[in-house]
Amino acid sequence: MIELAQVSKTFGTGQRQVHAVRDVSLSIEKGEIFGIIGFSGAGKSTLVRCINLLERPTAGTVTVDGKEMTALAPKELRQARKKIGMIFQHFNLMPSRTVFSNVAYPLRGSGLSKQEIADKVHKLLELVDIGDKAAFYPSQLSGGQKQRVAIARALANDPSVLLCDEATSALDPQTTKAILRLLKRLNEELGITIVIITHEMAVVKEVCNRVAVMEHGRVVEQGEVFSVFADPRQEITRNFIHTTSNLQKIEELIAEDSPVVRLQPGELIVRLSYVQRNVSEPLISTVSQKFNITLDIIFADVAIVQDAPIGGTVAIISGERQQITKAMEYLIEKNVGVEVIKDARAAY
Repeated sequence: MIELAQVSKTFGTGQRQVHAVRDVSLSIEKGEIFGIIGFSGAGKSTLVRCINLLERPTAGTVTVDGKEMTALAPKELRQARKKIGMIFQHFNLMPSRTVFSNVAYPLRGSGLSKQEIADKVHKLLELVDIGDKAAFYPSQLSGGQKQRVAIARALANDPSVLLCDEATSALDPQTTKAILRLLKRLNEELGITIVIITHEMAVVKEVCNRVAVMEHGRVVEQGEVFSVFADPRQEITRNFIHTTSNLQKIEELIAEDSPVVRLQPGELIVRLSYVQRNVSEPLISTVSQKFNITLDIIFADVAIVQDAPIGGTVAIISGERQQITKAMEYLIEKNVGVEVIKDARAAY
């Protein structure tokens, strides 16, 4: 559905040049939810604006639904853009217009009659679960309701692609979840291809099929969400995981010499990470019984991503050292990542 080939975008000239996007190539399949993640300044918002040519690439080509956007004449580009909806962090609603008028606005010049426009607007408002808000003004709505209006407006021209630029960043966690559920439902019901730009890993984990990680204008890692976050190859991806996982707190506790992490002779602290999809059996209880050892869980952080567990557990293991070693070998055979964080026997 979307093909970016060696896309670059440079602002300014001479010494003031800013290379916002550098040689990015991406293929986004029809009907998928694709995430583009990166910290502030990574170039992700500029990249998404290159898809509908709100920003014209300095180099490279952009093809959407078989049309090479970068080669279209102005009139053809305006028509092609109608099939690419877009929603933003701050909603971009017109405050002096009602919800109905905001959603109807893109349908000016569509050739539809007043009644047809009215029917379509009401249908869209029902689709995004705010059918009772047609006569309201944006100032009378909550943040989540405003974003639903923005989504309805973006769907007015029956787009095949929906671009979401930090669309949940201004929302609280509960409202964010509701908007993400809505986007997932629209994807399933309408078959619309959705591209989500975000700096929040939780957003990507919640709804995306695949993800690209951006840093300094480049895509440094991409693939299925589970694979990228279960086995990150790049430091930037690991940093994202650290920002959302409490499994990293163990290092802080050790540095502070917290009583929680003080070990008895022979004990050790391990971080167990799920790195493949087929981890489904109750491994903690299995290894405890099989090797006659004790695992005292300090932290657990497991999320379901693409119907498989991702995350892991930090635990203190105690028992005979030979049995502990066998247990860790068993876990590794079961595709569990095993990392010794602290060992009460330094020679081990």
